[in-house]
Amino acid sequence: MPANTTAPSGSSDAKKSGRKKGRRARLLVIVLVLALVAGIGYGAFWSVSTVRASYPQTTGSIEVKGLTGNVDVARDAYGIPQIYADSDSDLFRAQGFVQAQDRFWEMDVRRHMTSGRLSEMFGSDQVATDAFLRTLGWRQVAQKEYDEVLDEDTRKNLQAYAEGVNAYLDGKDGKDISVEYAALGLTNDYKPAEWTPVDSVAWLKAMAWDLRGNMQDEIDRSLMTSRLDEKQIEDLYPAYPYKKNKPIVEKGAVDAATGKFAQDAEPSDGIGSGTVQGATEGVTTQLSALSDTLDEIPALLGPNGNGIGSNSWVVSGDYTTTGKPLLANDPHLAPQLPSLWYQMGLHCRQLSDTCRYDTAGYTFSGMPGVIIGHNQDIAWGFTNLGADVTDLFLEKVSADGYQYDGKTEPFVTREETIKIAGGGSRKITVRETNNGPLVSDRSDELEKVGKKAPVTNSAPDRADGYAVALKWTALEPGKSMDAVFELNRAKDFTSFRAAAEHFEVPSQNLVYADTEGHIGYQAPGKIPVRLKGDGTLPSPGWTSDYGWKKDPVPFDKLPYEYDPERGYIVTANQAVIDEKNYGPLLTKDWGYGTRSQRINDLIESKIKGGGKVSTDDMQQLQMDNHSAIAAELVPKLLKIGISDKSVREAQKLLEGWDYTQEPDSAAAAYFNGVWRNILKLAFGNKLPKEMRAKGDCLYVRRAAGTGPVDEQHKLVRECGQRDPDTAQPDGGDRWYEVVDSILDDTDNEWWKVPAKGREESIDSRDELFGRAMEDARWELTAELGKDISTWSWGRLHQLTLRNQTLGTEGPDLLQRALNRGPWHLGGGEAAVNATGWNAAGGYDVIWVPSMRMVVNVGDWDKSRWINLTGASGHAFSAHYTDQTDKWVDGELLDWSFGTEAVRRSTVDTLTLKKPS
Repeated sequence: MPANTTAPSGSSDAKKSGRKKGRRARLLVIVLVLALVAGIGYGAFWSVSTVRASYPQTTGSIEVKGLTGNVDVARDAYGIPQIYADSDSDLFRAQGFVQAQDRFWEMDVRRHMTSGRLSEMFGSDQVATDAFLRTLGWRQVAQKEYDEVLDEDTRKNLQAYAEGVNAYLDGKDGKDISVEYAALGLTNDYKPAEWTPVDSVAWLKAMAWDLRGNMQDEIDRSLMTSRLDEKQIEDLYPAYPYKKNKPIVEKGAVDAATGKFAQDAEPSDGIGSGTVQGATEGVTTQLSALSDTLDEIPALLGPNGNGIGSNSWVVSGDYTTTGKPLLANDPHLAPQLPSLWYQMGLHCRQLSDTCRYDTAGYTFSGMPGVIIGHNQDIAWGFTNLGADVTDLFLEKVSADGYQYDGKTEPFVTREETIKIAGGGSRKITVRETNNGPLVSDRSDELEKVGKKAPVTNSAPDRADGYAVALKWTALEPGKSMDAVFELNRAKDFTSFRAAAEHFEVPSQNLVYADTEGHIGYQAPGKIPVRLKGDGTLPSPGWTSDYGWKKDPVPFDKLPYEYDPERGYIVTANQAVIDEKNYGPLLTKDWGYGTRSQRINDLIESKIKGGGKVSTDDMQQLQMDNHSAIAAELVPKLLKIGISDKSVREAQKLLEGWDYTQEPDSAAAAYFNGVWRNILKLAFGNKLPKEMRAKGDCLYVRRAAGTGPVDEQHKLVRECGQRDPDTAQPDGGDRWYEVVDSILDDTDNEWWKVPAKGREESIDSRDELFGRAMEDARWELTAELGKDISTWSWGRLHQLTLRNQTLGTEGPDLLQRALNRGPWHLGGGEAAVNATGWNAAGGYDVIWVPSMRMVVNVGDWDKSRWINLTGASGHAFSAHYTDQTDKWVDGELLDWSFGTEAVRRSTVDTLTLKKPS
């Protein structure tokens, strides 16, 4: 990169744009202050100066402790910073300072969450969440990583980043950092502490938790045993449809030098879940309580499981209009305000042995480096691989320890003190077995585990029941933080794979492209090798027959590809590889490939048609709203004879519909209403209450053995217990496959529903479809009105962005001040434009493409990007949600990278000066 002694300065047009946004921000501040002054009990503490006190300085100069040279920070009209420095340490020191300027409240909340200290900020309501997170021990693992495992250069970068954050905090009160601290100060005397390197490392544990794989499926299968038999459970977890939806790679690991597939992987033992069925049936109580505990964590991280995924794909230059690869990525995560991602560039003015970075992309506030993006040589993207890296173990425990191979082993214990805002504290004892921490200790209900659980003869005496331990790869120290910096410096596929080898958790699909025209894929991650079983159900912890081998799947046995003949690679949470062609067991719970196959089909049709894929094509594909399940069901729905005039009117909406879920589509609204009701009738009402949404109540026959003999056949009212965002059936592409597998079996038992009250029985598929169409008509009438000409999918399918702390739990006035929306969205569950919703809970958007990017490899300044919200975490900054309207419309911003392009786009320049 050519030397550049000063940061780029902005153009006059860009500066005018910045001034306009500044005026809008001032108006918003005035509105907020007026609202707060009018509010009861708050106005007296607030003023315009309070709201504006935390806005960052973005022009002029600031002396920053620790810098060895001056650093320039160039911000564009959207407040996105590009940092220019002369050493690695100054680059990351400045990154810490700048991110703290924009996002320190978010950073502070995150570190309190990862260390189980939310109660210190928000009071006693967070004690249960803190206790669970303390039990997992994220902070202890992160500390051990920093002290014993991470590379010396990584530790230096983390330390420099922390110094930059602390330089920003120095001398500031809470109200000078964020308006949320001013609000918190009304009830709490909390003061932010200094940032530490371990605070940054611990956030990777939170992301690993969010992307942990099949843990919820493992719980759900066990919960189902209280209501369904083994065959029925198998029906609801069908095998991956390899013939219909292609995996990422066709065979095992591909040798980068020869292009040949490695076939020397050992086959899995083939032992299925049935071997532990007897040990896990009937443990509904403890697993339900664990599931309830898990529901509390997504308040900050978002719903997890089937819906959390991502799209990425890369196309070789042989098939693009640019002659170089194009790479797209859009990770799907819970909508948050501010967005989980932070856009920025990190540039050494002159690359050298002491200043090695020229990279840009998306990172997390609170972490140095770039997570997803590109440098001067390569580009990369992430999607969730979905590897099964967690197992639950049933443990036979007593006051003295836990049983293992006929002996009582002592627990490993530690005491934790949870401090509570306003005074007071709570002490907990964390107990661990050889399989991991006892997560069941965090629930009174879980203490009563398994008293009536049927177990195999080989199981120990149930006595007071079983506890539940969690074994998870992220609870072992690893080198993922090293991988971040190694990716940022990688120059070719070899160095890219070397970095990927260290990216142990969370396990991700990595796509790759470089300026030499190569494309590639790597499946990294610490993936366990099980002694027995397949991880689909909890395992017996009292025997050495189960558990994990000492070493995970070797990195050189993990699948990868390099310049595949087809000319493109698609990863969208589908199966990585057909297990028939591969030895190690990665998981039994892949996403089912609906999104990935749609992307494959559209790219393949373009290439086979003789066309070339353009940057615009990549961008348009990210917004594809096609509903695969609609294409399957609508032809059958249109054949149903409907006598009710109003329902027939709604049915006609589906005639001629192209299955595209645009926000203004009435047909999409009605179809999704029908789909939701099909799932409820055929499956949802037959699931145990622990899996159904709260408020979903129905009458069921009392289960045998749960009440007096003379009342065992009476109907009892039973209400769902799960958070609506995580209830089942969620309507994702697993359920597409469930329905597709029985679609032509019109008399299948799943289509049958006994008579209840005034409702007649349902005896066939078409009867159920007819009832679902009727129920959907009246549900949407209640939601959208009787006049179907006013219906639209976007009115049902709304996105509201909520501040992740005070915007969800604070006073109503404060929530209105901090939150934004709603926006009416298109797309939907398992569409490429994956604006996810949960069919068991409602139509609101609960996960989204959290950012979108299209990288024009080699011609970097023609790349494009967008964030869900904006660069700033300050609620009334011009950059709080200034990208959201464009994100909704599928627009992308120009992404400046080169020195001259950044100069042209710069609006504000701030110089961070070394101390004089």
